[in-house]
Amino acid sequence: MNTACTAPAVLEPEEALVALRADPEMFAAYNGSPLLAVRTRGPRAVEVGALARWLPCVLVGVAPDLSDLPPGIETAGFDILLTDQSEPPAPWVGPVGRGSDGQPGGTAEALAAIAAMTRAVPAASVAFTQLVRYSAGLDVRDAVIAESFVYSTLQAGTEFAAWLAGHRAARARRAAASAAAGASGVPGVPGVSGASPVPTAPAVLVDRDGDELWVELNRPQVRNAVSRDLRDGLVQAFALAAGDPGVSAVRLRGVGPTFCSGGDLSEFGTLPDPAVGHAVRTSRSIPMALLRCADLTTAYVHGTCVGAGVEVPAFARRVVADPRTTFRLPELAMGLIPGAGGTSSIVRRVGRERTAFLSLTGWALGTAAAAAWGLVDDVRPVSGDTRPPSPEPGGR
Repeated sequence: MNTACTAPAVLEPEEALVALRADPEMFAAYNGSPLLAVRTRGPRAVEVGALARWLPCVLVGVAPDLSDLPPGIETAGFDILLTDQSEPPAPWVGPVGRGSDGQPGGTAEALAAIAAMTRAVPAASVAFTQLVRYSAGLDVRDAVIAESFVYSTLQAGTEFAAWLAGHRAARARRAAASAAAGASGVPGVPGVSGASPVPTAPAVLVDRDGDELWVELNRPQVRNAVSRDLRDGLVQAFALAAGDPGVSAVRLRGVGPTFCSGGDLSEFGTLPDPAVGHAVRTSRSIPMALLRCADLTTAYVHGTCVGAGVEVPAFARRVVADPRTTFRLPELAMGLIPGAGGTSSIVRRVGRERTAFLSLTGWALGTAAAAAWGLVDDVRPVSGDTRPPSPEPGGR
């Protein structure tokens, strides 16, 4: 998605109230603007939040600094709260380094990215925002099921269809180029480039070491992208841990250069219809299985963690990240929402406002910011080549 976009106008609270009272539908996904940005200045800003929080648009509050905020602004209903003040308290988002490049993204840059996303995929942006508005108030399992309902709805939408068509066309071009060159781009799949390699080893390795159960994502050739085999392997491993009273700790890690790069794109759009997709997601559910042993689980993450690579470990009791790890939620640009439980797990770790920021900007978050927000609990070297050392006695 092209995110080249200027920052939208930021309305004064009084201007926003006049507009909302005159025609609330002017802020909506299709027949108006899917984004409303308002300065959080004075008690009128709180009124804007109370009035707009039910509308089908993304509501962003903006403050240069936090020195003179009206009481109640953090709970007024804004989907994202932005400030140029460094290291603000939750739920505010200040300038953050955008992943490995370390370049700070301030309020203007964040607003431009959010505006670009809402213009490109208004239905997905608004559906995601509406979901996370209430998911934190649900039971964690109910929130996972609600996420699947929204994900299934968007699978039938035009935004996902457009992304899928573009993705398949790009794969076809790569396959044609590979065939013309007389070589395959994928081991074991003649003439096909971009498909997942034929598995030669289990997608998930499970190893009992005393009272510990090691669960290892084992598709390093595709950066541990979540395929059907990997999904089923994780569900079975977590069920084993939950059903064995002799297991006192679960260690979750990824083999190879990254913990997990998200869903296997070669499998996107392969189920018969969204209803079947919902049935599969809620019966063969990684989040549901992990939740049965989450209080025993420590996740060790490294590399470029994308989508499910962020969402799944966030359910664990403890997340340990390598200092060079980055975290990104790319699903909105595909016309979808996080589908591996992220609107439940990440919301509970960092709050709905910061979760919305990550998805609606599409920015990669570095480890320092992730630790400050609570997305990870400890930062120390983690490698895909070797298992991390056992924790100190009494720890997990």
